Amino acid sequence: MTVVVGADHAGYDLKEMIKQWLIDQKVEVLDVGALTYDAGDDYPDFGQAVAEAVVEERGERGIVFCGSGVGAGIAANKVRGALAAVCHDTYSAHQGVEHDGMNVLVLGGRIIGIELAKEIVTAYLGAEVSTEERHVRRREKVTAIEKKYGAA
Repeated sequence: MTVVVGADHAGYDLKEMIKQWLIDQKVEVLDVGALTYDAGDDYPDFGQAVAEAVVEERGERGIVFCGSGVGAGIAANKVRGALAAVCHDTYSAHQGVEHDGMNVLVLGGRIIGIELAKEIVTAYLGAEVSTEERHVRRREKVTAIEKKYGAA
């Protein structure tokens, strides 16, 4: 599995720690930036970059980091086909994939620490999308909304 990662300045340190931890776990990582700390960078750039890479199938899953996770998540969800959510607990991280088809995990670098982040990422990457009829039906409804209004 290839995991796409990206972060603004507020999520940069957590991204770097998670990236190295994933590499140590023998997970392939595509880092779409920031590649160096820049206090003046903007979260929409990285939310978009991670989401685009996942939608374009340069990676199977994405993780984007910003201060709270909220801004980067909003930006990622503007990319058609991206299903991003802030998850600061393991249950939401795996259920978001299983039930909702989440393909971009969003983490707040100013909200959680490295050990919890590792647990959340483990739950997220270990989850598989459910093929249960009720989950498929619900995901199809979300896709219909996206088609009607665009990725908004």
